[in-house]
Amino acid sequence: MFVHNKRLQYTVRVAAPNPGLANLLLEQFGGPQGELAAAMRYFTQGLAEDDAGRKDLLMDIATEELSHLEIIGSIVGMLNKGAKGQLAEGVEQEAELYRSLTGGGNDSHITALLYGGGPALTNSGGVPWNAAYIDTIGEPTADLRSNIAAEARAKIIYERLINVTDDPGIQDALKFLMTRELAHQKSFEKALHSMQPNFPQGKLPGMPEFTNTYFNMSQGADDVRGPWNQGAEWQFVETPQPAVDGGDGMATVTLPDKDVQVWKQMASRTMSNPSADPLTGADLGSGKTHH
Repeated sequence: MFVHNKRLQYTVRVAAPNPGLANLLLEQFGGPQGELAAAMRYFTQGLAEDDAGRKDLLMDIATEELSHLEIIGSIVGMLNKGAKGQLAEGVEQEAELYRSLTGGGNDSHITALLYGGGPALTNSGGVPWNAAYIDTIGEPTADLRSNIAAEARAKIIYERLINVTDDPGIQDALKFLMTRELAHQKSFEKALHSMQPNFPQGKLPGMPEFTNTYFNMSQGADDVRGPWNQGAEWQFVETPQPAVDGGDGMATVTLPDKDVQVWKQMASRTMSNPSADPLTGADLGSGKTHH
């Protein structure tokens, strides 16, 4: 059950309207690293979670992300406040209004023009929110790692948004949201490592002969060795050959007799003639003729 508290989780203070900044902030409203995507990611994971601790964690953070969505949406609404009145009452000439809405980097004017100045579920480029942003796989050792990365990406977006505004109230709210991304990363990482072992992900082990092998697939002057490919645990293969399994590297299939006959018939019908030099549409278009 969700119950809405009419007060925000963090106080929003906007110094002055700024439709261009409002557009940029939509990245965290309806973008791939935004608060709605985070809320839906953790909410759907939490609904499917059987572990009581992880379920509680996911539902708590999902609910907080909805609170963050409310903060971002409120900031967008405040930044568009002047434009919203102008749109509703039509007091400016169309060209003047359009210029004011699309100024300051607000390339995606669809936000202010078509949504009445309110926050739209789009990113800063006007692309509608998409459930494909959620990459849950239903395995906690994989999903928690993905959650950690998602929170890290969101923190970076908030840093960049902080850098494009000099409004102290907005900067303050964005710093709070950025900081909560750090807290969530810590919680998810603690939850991940409370499961031991948590690597490799899933149930099946890797093939032992390939699990600790590093194939150097891009030889050259800038080859670098490090802990990712050297040390006692790694077998470093300098020039990997095709068919590292020892086979011939060819793809084969065993067909039933009835399919073999049909396959041969199709192969014969579609066989190419390497010695042919046919007159083609391209030749005709270029004015070439065959003698």
